[in-house]
Amino acid sequence: MARKENDPNAVLVIGLGRFGSAIAATLEQLGNKVLAVETDPALAQKWSHQFQVVEADARSPEALLQLGATSFDHVVVGVGTSLEASVLITANLVDLGIKEIWAKATSREHGTILERIGANHIVYPEHDAGTRVAHTVSGRMLDYIEMEDQFTIVKMRPPKEVIGYSVGELRLREKYGITLIGVKSPGQPFEYTTTETRIGNGDILIVSGESQLLEAFADRV
Repeated sequence: MARKENDPNAVLVIGLGRFGSAIAATLEQLGNKVLAVETDPALAQKWSHQFQVVEADARSPEALLQLGATSFDHVVVGVGTSLEASVLITANLVDLGIKEIWAKATSREHGTILERIGANHIVYPEHDAGTRVAHTVSGRMLDYIEMEDQFTIVKMRPPKEVIGYSVGELRLREKYGITLIGVKSPGQPFEYTTTETRIGNGDILIVSGESQLLEAFADRV
């Protein structure tokens, strides 16, 4: 089962709960080669038709070696319900020299521990989902993705004061501190903006910038 050479498109996913199974299924759809590890026989059986699944305990370094974990550059630790298991599995992967480890955390304290033992990327699915819903449940934002250092990308409807004007006329960066990446007009394909791009009433905007500046821009009615 181990690979002789590391495949950059191969990903090892440990834990097939809602988070891990969603990642594994999406990666498979995107053309990645997925090997999933799960201790629950029912979950392993449930997903075995969609991607390769091995029933094993990743808390054991020997089990990870037998699975060929060292042949993966990218590993996702989707175990979150057991703090002990999450930490132990992540520590095992660090000891094996895995280049990129994505680990699910259920709290900031959990994430801090994972980061300190060597996880490269900490994911807070419940917190991130809550943040996105909070920004979209009311107001003009249709989607909200917060990156790092307050940099955010949003999908939103245009405030009234920008409708009918071109990007060049609006000087969005100068006046609002944001960048309009693209516009999706009704019945038209998405287009990256130029200074001549004119914003219509039914358009959907893709905008980037600092979170607070985007909130202020979206609130302009």
